[in-house]
Amino acid sequence: MKKVLFITNYPAPYRVRFFDELGKYMDVTVLFSDRVEEKKHRSAQWFESGEGHFRVQQLQKRVFSRHGRDLCTDVVSWIKQDFDHIVVCGYSNPTVIYAMAYMRLHRIPFYMEVDGGLIREEAGYKRYMKSRLVGAANAWISSGSYTTKYLLHYGAREEDIHFYPFSSLWERDIPEAAVSAEEKAALRRELGISEGKMVLTIGQFIRRKGFDVLLRSAAMLEEDIGIYIVGGEPTEEYLQLCRELGLKNVHFLGFMKKEELVRHYKAADLFVLPTREDIWGLVINEAMAYGLPVITTDRCVAGLELVEDGVNGYIIGVEDEAALAEKIGACFASDYRAMGEKSLEKVRPYTIENMVRAHMKIFEEN
Repeated sequence: MKKVLFITNYPAPYRVRFFDELGKYMDVTVLFSDRVEEKKHRSAQWFESGEGHFRVQQLQKRVFSRHGRDLCTDVVSWIKQDFDHIVVCGYSNPTVIYAMAYMRLHRIPFYMEVDGGLIREEAGYKRYMKSRLVGAANAWISSGSYTTKYLLHYGAREEDIHFYPFSSLWERDIPEAAVSAEEKAALRRELGISEGKMVLTIGQFIRRKGFDVLLRSAAMLEEDIGIYIVGGEPTEEYLQLCRELGLKNVHFLGFMKKEELVRHYKAADLFVLPTREDIWGLVINEAMAYGLPVITTDRCVAGLELVEDGVNGYIIGVEDEAALAEKIGACFASDYRAMGEKSLEKVRPYTIENMVRAHMKIFEEN
């Protein structure tokens, strides 16, 4: 059984599920540098412990910490052990950077796994530093064509880039068919949703998610289109914006674990993520698995990979509330149920099981 070491920051639930599944077929050890209790922007309910199919090691020798990112030098003691493959997740974590420097110095080969990436306008020195970090790997594991473009931009070699379908979904999470109109209507009655059409969005109440853009677009929509925002307690900024715009069709819902979200996904007609930037955006995968058309921005990698404009949703520019309102209207004026069926077709290969199969193939062939 091959031994694989992953070096990452903290136990995000989708990653824990992946490590657990891969651990059924390979000897998997995962090093976490950051401490869960210090992730103030995440609800404690968000994290998962897994089912014990992989070895968990919380790094302890913290010599530096900034903005919740830790440099743990005891990562080296693990690198020195006998692993067939070593994978670093991303390149911005201080512990990962330290590990990469050690492995380059000692000529220890490693993969860099990147969930997504968006090329930005940036100063020459920033591009140089990113190129040095990205180019340090011996091979790369990419979530798709846009991530591959990003890696190539920063010096990766195309022949050494391998693909995997990034997802938080099990095969069992993706139904054979989209939710029927009758089931949606029944769920809406149970949930107390009174509007004729339901738009769902999910995320933290932070500027990057673009919920302020969605609120401004809501003022341009018919009042029979309900906007439901799941993400915890809204800040006063969002509440004040609702008051200023006189919005009666916007509803803020508290944090929900994945299991609690199911009924809202099933009840919804359309999913919107007006993000200013998401290097992936797993809620896109999840919404598509429930047969929803999706509207998101050209700064969301999941949207760029999975949403085909006019087929299963729309891609708009960042901070364009008029375009967002127009596309919501266009979606409801079209056969949006057929668009949702296309979403279901497109997302079907994006499962944790297929993530594992892709990684096993990469490790077996290299």
